[in-house]
Amino acid sequence: MKITRIRIYKTPLPYVGGTYTWGAGNPISTASASVVVIDTDAGLQGCGEFTPCGENYMVAHSEGVAALARLVAPQLIGEDPRQVGRMERLMDHIVQGHGYAKAPFDAAFWDLLGQASGQPVWMLMGGKLTDGAPMYRVAPQKPLQETIAEMEHHRAAGYRQFQIKVGGDWVTDIDRIRITVPLLKPGEKAMADANQGWRVDNALRVARATRDLDFILEQPCRTYEECQQVRRVAQQPMKLDECVTGIDMARRIVNDRGAEICCLKISNLGGLSKARRVRDFLVDHGIPVVSEDTWGGQITTAAVAHFAASTPSEMLINSTDLMNYNTRNTGVGGPTTADGRLFATDTPGLGVRPDFDSLGAPVAIYGA
Repeated sequence: MKITRIRIYKTPLPYVGGTYTWGAGNPISTASASVVVIDTDAGLQGCGEFTPCGENYMVAHSEGVAALARLVAPQLIGEDPRQVGRMERLMDHIVQGHGYAKAPFDAAFWDLLGQASGQPVWMLMGGKLTDGAPMYRVAPQKPLQETIAEMEHHRAAGYRQFQIKVGGDWVTDIDRIRITVPLLKPGEKAMADANQGWRVDNALRVARATRDLDFILEQPCRTYEECQQVRRVAQQPMKLDECVTGIDMARRIVNDRGAEICCLKISNLGGLSKARRVRDFLVDHGIPVVSEDTWGGQITTAAVAHFAASTPSEMLINSTDLMNYNTRNTGVGGPTTADGRLFATDTPGLGVRPDFDSLGAPVAIYGA
């Protein structure tokens, strides 16, 4: 099997809730998805997607995939995409870093390997160890009564885990946590996610003011070192997110016992191939994980669902249905949800096809 053509698409993904506010003043209403579609001489077609949570998230931007494609696509034409390890190394040799832009190519290679072998991606990644990943749902920064109403709405749909967005004004954040966390019912969890938004001194104030409450404190500050300062004071379990960027950071976290939970954003880690190695390392050292990505539609959610399905259930905290955060599609088919759980498909590959009607015309074409 050889790659014959690579196409790059871009499409807006409006947020279903109007405006999504997170961290220290980072509202977005529309995310920009980049989709990679790879055609082969065997008649098979693979796809992958990268969508950042706004243009300023993780310094990634919507132009990154198209810019990378100009460099790597001509050299990928004629290669066998089923050799996912070789393809990963080839891209890393051509361009150092920029893993977020490589991630949709990597997903497309796994998609093609699965289709060619007649196996779902979760089977290729070790088998189905979680049959239906528990999901969380976000409660963005809104007036408190609206936040409470959103939590009730998601609870009625079967969600039992809630990510409460904080990281803005620390005084208001204390109130938000103290009002929402006591509303949890038995068996429910809450993550207070600052998305790196607090200074260390203010994060310490929040930790001290909420030390009697049972919730997960997520990425309070920008750097790993700053989060560790807060960790020495906080009584709650700490979840690290944005600073979990690869295997080197995973080693630091394991050596320091620097977190109780690690959020693995597939694109942030450079794609499914690298994310799998980071996950397995953390799991082997007793640190549970979250399967998710920076944002996305059906194609991203398919990769997230297969990644979650191949994670041991006792070491998977949760995942999320990113496709249902948008009013527009990137793919057709893909994972399903029921009773607050995310189910990967059993069809070969990622089990999702590009929604060309939604994607429109490609912004770049390489090959025949």
